[in-house]
Amino acid sequence: MAARGAAEGMTPREILAILRRHWLMIFLLTILGFGCGGVSWFLFSRYGPKYTAQTFIKVLPPIMKDPTAIQGLTVGQDVQYGYRLSMAMQLTSQGMFQQLIDRDKIQQTKWFKGFGDIKDIRIGKAVGNLKKSFSAIPQKDGDSIVVSMTCGDKEESAIIVNEMASLFVSGQGGTKRKEVAEKLSRLDDQQARVQKDLDSAERSLDDVRRRYGFTDLEEHAFQPVVEQKLNDLENQANKLEMDISQTRASIETLAAQAQGPVQVQVERQTETDPVMLSLSQQLAFQESTLSGALARFGEDHRVIRQIKEYIDSIQQERLRRQAIIAEQVRQSNLKNAQDQLTTLEGQLDQLEKMREAAAKQKEELDLARVQFTQRVKIRDERRAMLDTIKTQTEKLKIIHDDPETPTVQLISLAPEPLEASFPRFMVFVPGGTFLGLLLGIGLAFLIELLNDLVRTPKDVATHLHIPLLGIIPDSEEDEQVEGIEPALVVRQAPNSILSESYRRTRTNLKLSEPGGKAKAILITSGGAKDGKTTVAVNLAATLVAEGKKVLLIDTNLRRPGLNAIFASKQAAIQTNTGLSNLLAGQCDLQQAIRPSGMEGLTIIESGPMPTNPAETLGSEAMQRLIGQLRDNYDYVIIDGPPVLLASEAKLLAKYVDGTILVFNAAVTRRGTGVRTISELKQVNATILGCVLLGVKTLKGGYFREMFRSYQEYQAFEPAKA
Repeated sequence: MAARGAAEGMTPREILAILRRHWLMIFLLTILGFGCGGVSWFLFSRYGPKYTAQTFIKVLPPIMKDPTAIQGLTVGQDVQYGYRLSMAMQLTSQGMFQQLIDRDKIQQTKWFKGFGDIKDIRIGKAVGNLKKSFSAIPQKDGDSIVVSMTCGDKEESAIIVNEMASLFVSGQGGTKRKEVAEKLSRLDDQQARVQKDLDSAERSLDDVRRRYGFTDLEEHAFQPVVEQKLNDLENQANKLEMDISQTRASIETLAAQAQGPVQVQVERQTETDPVMLSLSQQLAFQESTLSGALARFGEDHRVIRQIKEYIDSIQQERLRRQAIIAEQVRQSNLKNAQDQLTTLEGQLDQLEKMREAAAKQKEELDLARVQFTQRVKIRDERRAMLDTIKTQTEKLKIIHDDPETPTVQLISLAPEPLEASFPRFMVFVPGGTFLGLLLGIGLAFLIELLNDLVRTPKDVATHLHIPLLGIIPDSEEDEQVEGIEPALVVRQAPNSILSESYRRTRTNLKLSEPGGKAKAILITSGGAKDGKTTVAVNLAATLVAEGKKVLLIDTNLRRPGLNAIFASKQAAIQTNTGLSNLLAGQCDLQQAIRPSGMEGLTIIESGPMPTNPAETLGSEAMQRLIGQLRDNYDYVIIDGPPVLLASEAKLLAKYVDGTILVFNAAVTRRGTGVRTISELKQVNATILGCVLLGVKTLKGGYFREMFRSYQEYQAFEPAKA
């Protein structure tokens, strides 16, 4: 997972740098691939060439075309390609291979005889070889199938291809004509059945006409006589019903008038009566006489009374005559209305009988028409079906005799191949070269990805996730430190790039938080010989160069290192004044501290190794000592034991202000770095950061360019005034 993550996070510059670092291996593998490709091509060409014969089988559209149509049906490209694909699958089926092998011409070839003498085994091997060497590939945009065969003899490769193509085309042609003949036979049977159904439908039409007595049952635009008669009878019946309704209403009115007062209409009829006219004349004459008598005799005269009495008698006679005439008129009107109603009802009964008869006849006509229409529809369907069958029969007869009836056609026989299809120079040599190049590039990246050392700042950021305080190059990269003890680089080669790297580490430490406030600093690493003592001494030297008062303590009681770096006669004499003696109370602090030979830097050596180093360094005396020294010095640099090899480092990490881890780019693996950080975090140690020691420049990398720039910068001479 780590390797994959690193590969995914590579920048183009890093990829180019990897290729530059391993260019020689890539070049050699490319040359090796070129040579292997050329040798393979030569050997295969001389001892095992292969020849491929090829021909084309044209495949017509799968839909049977209409021979009577000027323009055939258009078939989609996908459908045609699918049909060609199915034909190609048939060509390469095991059944076709076995039919091909059964041919005498194939069995006489050296190709077939080369599979042994046992028949069954030889046939099985031949079929297996055909499955590998024989191919039928349909063209995507064309209309053909490319048929090819590869074997060691060019003549026999052409023979096999041609035999298979001829076998397939002839088989497809016979099969297609057989299919057409079978369709013609089925159509003849179907035509006989349809003709029989058509005759039966014609007879059923005659049966309907005879059964119902109608000769004309076809659909027409005009209305039949029966329907017209029925409609007329219904209209007459409706009119009679309306007249009857009106007559009944009139009878009710006349009956009411016969019992009530004389109406004005009846009074007008009485005025025309001769008797009433005579009485009216008499009444008018007497009234005239009365007027003359009144003028002559007065109101109370006897003559006047006689005239008035006579006038009253005339009026009474008029009333009696009027009543008699009115009664006669009303009774006569009522009787006439009743007689008219009886007549109308009789006419309605007659019409109802006629209408029922016409309706029954109409129902029979409708039923006859329904049955007739059904049989006409069946007859028409059979006629259309019969016409279609006849048309298809004629077309199939034409197709059966058409030379293009088979949907596959052999375009031409396969010629003998002029050159070998295997091996090909343009495949083997460039392919071998390319494979060699890919192998070299792949091996280069594999080497890089399998290298799990902490070599670059990116490795620290990606896998360790702690601040990087400094990057110290390998001493072999700087000519100025040649022959100088690595721990004394800052002191003896102050202008070297290694010294500048230590000074950059000092600056980063002071600017970091809480690095700027840390006075007691533990320098440790994951394993032994990672260079922690070298970093501790050089870091102390850079701090002293700033005028700081620094104390360097060697707490690696099991394997001390400062006594060899700062060896002196005084140190050789004072063998019992080290850190272990101080913590055991065998000497005081002033006796344990000795000068280093560098102004501003004093040291405390480890002293003799006690029987219990962990308990000695983890004691309260050690904690008090660090607190006391923190008050007396600007910096207390503690060269500690390795974290993963001794438990003292974790004890000391709790007493100091911060811890700096040293990772050696040549030996420290990522897992070691992760475990070291994890061990310190378990005791809640303050990790200020890490120093990457012994970093080598890589081709195409950042450090080589930085070293070159630094050397040019150091060699620069300002112009003289």
